[in-house]
Amino acid sequence: MSGRRLNRRQAWRAEKIQQERRERAAKKSAGLAQHLEGSELGPEQPGRIITRYGASVELEAEDGSRHRCLLRQNLPAVVCGDRVVWREAPDGSGVVVAVEPRRSLLERPNADGHLKPVAANIDQILVVAAPLPALDLGLIDRYLVAAEMTGIPPVLVINKVDLLDGEMLDWLRDRVRVYEEIGYPVVFASARQAHGLDELQRRLKDHTSIFVGQSGVGKSSLINALLPQEEIRVGELSETSGQGRHTTTTTRLYHFPQGGELIDSPGVRAFGLEHASRQQVAEGFREFRPYLGQCRFNDCRHEAEPGCAIKAAVEAGKIRPERYRSYLSIAESLGD
Repeated sequence: MSGRRLNRRQAWRAEKIQQERRERAAKKSAGLAQHLEGSELGPEQPGRIITRYGASVELEAEDGSRHRCLLRQNLPAVVCGDRVVWREAPDGSGVVVAVEPRRSLLERPNADGHLKPVAANIDQILVVAAPLPALDLGLIDRYLVAAEMTGIPPVLVINKVDLLDGEMLDWLRDRVRVYEEIGYPVVFASARQAHGLDELQRRLKDHTSIFVGQSGVGKSSLINALLPQEEIRVGELSETSGQGRHTTTTTRLYHFPQGGELIDSPGVRAFGLEHASRQQVAEGFREFRPYLGQCRFNDCRHEAEPGCAIKAAVEAGKIRPERYRSYLSIAESLGD
């Protein structure tokens, strides 16, 4: 049965219930953590968060061993990729006692529009798209704007190219050429035919990366091709909606044998930017930046105002019209 679409109030209520459950679990965890800390714990040592399960986490120690740990009360929200300080209990479990400063943090809005941390200490964001479900350049632009806002460099991965014949592949390459023109790396890949995987591995080596993109574009299939030993669960496209079914339910970190790490996050069909301002969205279109601040009016919305430097750049062929229309669509979705 296909999922029922929730309205804003229903989504808020669902999120509120989930938050209450998380708070109850956190209280229970805090009690257990106090009990553990009352016992004999080992010295403080560094670790890395592999995944989080509600009020507990799976942690990797420096020697590569894995431990299920509770979180000390009053810690900030701990997410996959965080570097932490923890103490081991005699039974091999432990308590996380501190979170190291983050060099980067990826967040996305929850049902209330509030930012929720997803993963930390990421070097690059791999935005995955595919011909099926339908290639959505507007959604790609939203991911790229979100990446620009975090300061984490994005890479665009076009997956499932094996589904296209030569003529259609040329058409696809032409459609995404705009991203190469403005400086984004673009990788064409096929998990089924192992096409483009060598280039992906080169880009992933010695970096911590995260895959994002709507459900069904093949993120898990790509990870399976890159990390066959992990056996990531893969789902088929829904027959009724043509959308991908979510197969990843928990954000998790994986290691590459050749070096580097990959964080797999739950697929999302939309990436809200409701928390962003129009100015932030405009700055998220990197080809707009040379013209920002040059409009006749300081509060120019880059729509119908006279003397708009962005519109002039579009008319002069310096900004692609489709990218400008994408900006207008995102800006309109923000409201006032």
